[in-house]
Amino acid sequence: MARVNEAILARAHSDVEMIPDVAHHLIDSGGKRLRPMLTVAAAQMCGYRGDHHIKLAAAVEFMHTATLLHDDVVDESELRRGKKAARMLWGNQASVLVGDYLLGQAFKMMVETRSLDALRILSHAAAVIAEGEVLQLAAQKDTSTTEDAYLRIIDAKTAALFSAAGEVGAAIAEHPRAEQQALQSYGRNLGLAFQLIDDALDYSGKQALLGKSVGDDFREGKITLPVVLAYRRGDEEERAFWARVLQDGQQAEDDLPHAISLIETHGAIDDTIERARHYGAIAREALAIFPDSDHKHALVKAVDFCIDRAY
Repeated sequence: MARVNEAILARAHSDVEMIPDVAHHLIDSGGKRLRPMLTVAAAQMCGYRGDHHIKLAAAVEFMHTATLLHDDVVDESELRRGKKAARMLWGNQASVLVGDYLLGQAFKMMVETRSLDALRILSHAAAVIAEGEVLQLAAQKDTSTTEDAYLRIIDAKTAALFSAAGEVGAAIAEHPRAEQQALQSYGRNLGLAFQLIDDALDYSGKQALLGKSVGDDFREGKITLPVVLAYRRGDEEERAFWARVLQDGQQAEDDLPHAISLIETHGAIDDTIERARHYGAIAREALAIFPDSDHKHALVKAVDFCIDRAY
């Protein structure tokens, strides 16, 4: 991972001064590097001995960073990882363009590995992620969103990159298709669990302990699973509240505490976490075909890390 970080820093460089400034604002802001870690661990678990997995891991992180820069513009977010979003400092145009630059660098690194499988896997993920963003945009502030529709959004928006990050590790090691598919399944289900825990944390006091503000999704009018469950289980008066604060965007100072109270009353946080645990269990099972190793243990612990954030 130290080598991955070196590659990230080197590839974020540009003679155009604003590009590294904007890129490093997010790259250096304390991200977990979970996705590139999956690529490194998967490749090494499969016995890969070259160094192309380092480039692919850096490419995965650049794809993730680019989506964050773009997301903050689309969502009009003011904060990212506890500090001002790049768009608040350099503007929307710079954020979008630097995100595009990072995507370009990601694809350059993919090509340098000379692996068509790696290029296929990650380019497919890039297209699916964009589809997920559009799906989320269409569902934003729509309280009629179903659980199935929301799972489809996060499957594309979040789980696709986790899935690709795992699969590409086995692909660069040229392991059998069955093992590539196992890591694809592992990554997808880990990604679903990760996003569901994020959904739960946004309405939880634990969020503050993680250095994030509570209620960002609420303020941005995002329909996440805790809201979907609370809305479905609520009475007519409660649904009118959700319509006012999310669909109409009419939020008063005491609306967030009331939203949290409704979500807790209907057990929506606990049920969201339980669904995350379900997907986490599927992720662990997907690794069963691999022999025991330190790298397999690390991938199992990554699942535990994602779930345990909720406690």
